[in-house]
Amino acid sequence: MRAALAATGLALVAVLSGCTADEGPDDPPGRLTVETADTGMAACPDQPDDPAADGDLDGISLSCFTGGTLDLGRAQGTPTVLNLWASWCTPCREELPLVQELAEVAGNRVRVLGVISQDGVPQASSFAVDSDVTMPGAFDRDGEVSAALGLRSLPHTVFLAADGSVAFVKQGPVTSVDELRALVAEHLGVQL
Repeated sequence: MRAALAATGLALVAVLSGCTADEGPDDPPGRLTVETADTGMAACPDQPDDPAADGDLDGISLSCFTGGTLDLGRAQGTPTVLNLWASWCTPCREELPLVQELAEVAGNRVRVLGVISQDGVPQASSFAVDSDVTMPGAFDRDGEVSAALGLRSLPHTVFLAADGSVAFVKQGPVTSVDELRALVAEHLGVQL
């Protein structure tokens, strides 16, 4: 009797999971992905083909919402601010509007991108929509950027020189756009 129940249970699990050879257990059909999420975020900008000046973030290439790729092993071509955030992070929720405002003020003098870290696509895209985030956003499900820089928790803001080297990392939240502008001036040499 137990064997029959166990076999029936396994058969039911197999039918309900519905996985095929092309779909792993992490990719069910119809699942929201970075490529299919409608967030309103801009696509990640093109980058030069030059390698980054230092190797802190070599090998990290992230898919972007709305298209494109953020390859952190390559030069950015423009001074860049990466803000690492997640929908579950309370300080990130308070900080993200400030980072969006910096993106609007910076124009094309400084690139500002969000890096959604250690989060799910549905949660991150919903929060981005609710927060009116339009700056480009790259998706880092496993927190590769944080791990490469030895960072724990969120948020963090990474300042990259135009050559792709890490100029500075601000650990923890910023509290104003003026603070972000001062950090950009100090570490990237750009007055906004």
